[in-house]
Amino acid sequence: MPKFLLKRWHGYQTVWAFALLLILDAFLVAYNWPLGLVCLVLVAILGFVMVKAELDFRRELNQYIGGLNLRIKRVEGEVVSNLPLGIVLYSEDRSIEWNNRFVSRMFGEKTLIGSDLATLFPQLPFKVKDKDKKDHHKDHPHDIQFEYRMNEQVYDLRHYPEERLIYIYETTELATLRDKYEKEKIALGIIMLDNLDEASQGMDDQQRTALTARAASEITSWAKDFNIYLRRLSSERYLMILNHNSLQDLEMSRFIILDDIREMTADLKVPMTLSIGLAYGSDSIRELGELAQSSLDMALGRGGDQAAVKAGQRLSFYGGKTNAVEKRTRVRARVIAHALRDLMQESDQVFIMGHKIPDMDAIGASIGIWKAANLYHVDAYIVLDESNPSIERLMEQVYKDEQIGHSFITPEEAQQMITEHSLLVVVDTHKASMTIEPRLVQEASRVVVVDHHRRGEEFINDAVLIYLEPYASSAAELVTELLQYIHDKLQLRPLEATALLAGITVDTKHFAIHTGSRTFEAAGYLRRSGADSILVQRLLKEDLQEYIAKAEIIKHAKMIHGHIAVAVTEEGQIISQLLIAQVADSLLNMTDVVASFVVSERPDGLIGISARSLGKMNVQVVMERLGGGGHLTNAAVQLDMPIKEAESRLLDVLSEIEKEEGLFE
Repeated sequence: MPKFLLKRWHGYQTVWAFALLLILDAFLVAYNWPLGLVCLVLVAILGFVMVKAELDFRRELNQYIGGLNLRIKRVEGEVVSNLPLGIVLYSEDRSIEWNNRFVSRMFGEKTLIGSDLATLFPQLPFKVKDKDKKDHHKDHPHDIQFEYRMNEQVYDLRHYPEERLIYIYETTELATLRDKYEKEKIALGIIMLDNLDEASQGMDDQQRTALTARAASEITSWAKDFNIYLRRLSSERYLMILNHNSLQDLEMSRFIILDDIREMTADLKVPMTLSIGLAYGSDSIRELGELAQSSLDMALGRGGDQAAVKAGQRLSFYGGKTNAVEKRTRVRARVIAHALRDLMQESDQVFIMGHKIPDMDAIGASIGIWKAANLYHVDAYIVLDESNPSIERLMEQVYKDEQIGHSFITPEEAQQMITEHSLLVVVDTHKASMTIEPRLVQEASRVVVVDHHRRGEEFINDAVLIYLEPYASSAAELVTELLQYIHDKLQLRPLEATALLAGITVDTKHFAIHTGSRTFEAAGYLRRSGADSILVQRLLKEDLQEYIAKAEIIKHAKMIHGHIAVAVTEEGQIISQLLIAQVADSLLNMTDVVASFVVSERPDGLIGISARSLGKMNVQVVMERLGGGGHLTNAAVQLDMPIKEAESRLLDVLSEIEKEEGLFE
């Protein structure tokens, strides 16, 4: 019998009480034996009654426990079978050994015993066969939980591989509420007519009002179709409030309002375009507003005529089929020039750095910034790790000039020299990872960015001054404009002017593409300052062996989607990034070629893809889907994979874009 029963009031305590009575009775017999005998009989009778009561208690207790045990066993199976959750036991060969009624009702079968578990639950994360018990325990954690959907029902499965046991809970109502919550979460957006001043140039007030009214009517109708609350903030800015469901519809439609507004004003000299910034995913309205404005800045920084959607960690772009509109006013250039001048005068030294494997544009822009600092007698240095074939001839001329040549330093020297009062100017890129020495960007307390590329997701956000103009042909063009306002008595030397002109010439393909009136104005200013156009041509001359190598690559080019040329080199053939880009440029000169892509292995082991277009196709979008970036007409990416796989991924992305929105305007 359990000890706790013996410890009750008639247990061991009763035995001690009887022992005490016997002792007292023994003393009583010694003094009065007749009375002692009577007491002894009474004690015996009392003992008999107590023993009989104890035996009866134990018998009844055993009967109760036995009856309760029978009842539990009788209803145990019924209770487990009718639980509001599923239980599945399976064997080592993945066949079901037992399941309760919940699982049978779930699949609409009377019995599932013997059924293959992998067929019923294909999402279960285990191998078909286990090598041994040790491996089984190693491969599978103690508890694996995942969601399982069947028809319109949603279940939560908890898998215990070690016990070969699965619990199934129906969570349809919870999943429905979760989906409804996600669909109804708020998204904020800002719409901006990004070139209203340029589109309405020359119009009177009545015509300008009529133009904005047409645009407002089109935008309002579009917002109504997609269940968006729209609030006009100014003549060129709108606030959007919508839910996630509407945002998904917008993304599925590829933001057709961008094309509608552009086509509606196609009769104007400069068609009107929109930029849209959207944010979703944050529970804070204030943070959503900041993200929406940041997305709009991103869209504008990429040239406008596009939508940028920030959803959690995902940043997506839609549109961007037109080139950035060239600004007619130079007010921004003058303001940036004065701000840059003040920053230079407040610094003890200025460091200028371009992108990895710098080209003529990066070197020319760097020399222009160096000249500006030199005018104010501030020590300036240009960071360059090593030369490359694209700038080799220019660097030969630079090193002949003692004043400029001694200003080029290595990244290691720059890291040793930089102080908290130094200024770092990054030219021809806005991505820290693309600079010659990314650690220099982190160490610099003040950074200035001067770039002409469309803004990407990665950006030097903590820069004190940003001059990012996607309409410009090159960084050298932007620097040339800054130089005209940064000092009243600026006089460029012939080599300095030639370097800047060479940068513009390279990025515009000899003034053939991506040029505006301000590009030619900058070139004219440089020519008046003594730029040697003959020297520029000598700097850009091609080597005969390189020309033959380009012809060999072009020979393997093929046409896809009607007007896209794709050239892929043979596996193991190593080609420099410069030559890859030159081949892409050359392919654009062929008849009926609207865009070109060249895929080849680079000396560093990566696969380089250079993309070029004439403006009818946005190659930047293609490269961004592969992890790269660039311009609407000029983009690239580096991939760490076999060349055949890189080619396959490129073709897949082109096919996806063709299905979604078309490759060409």
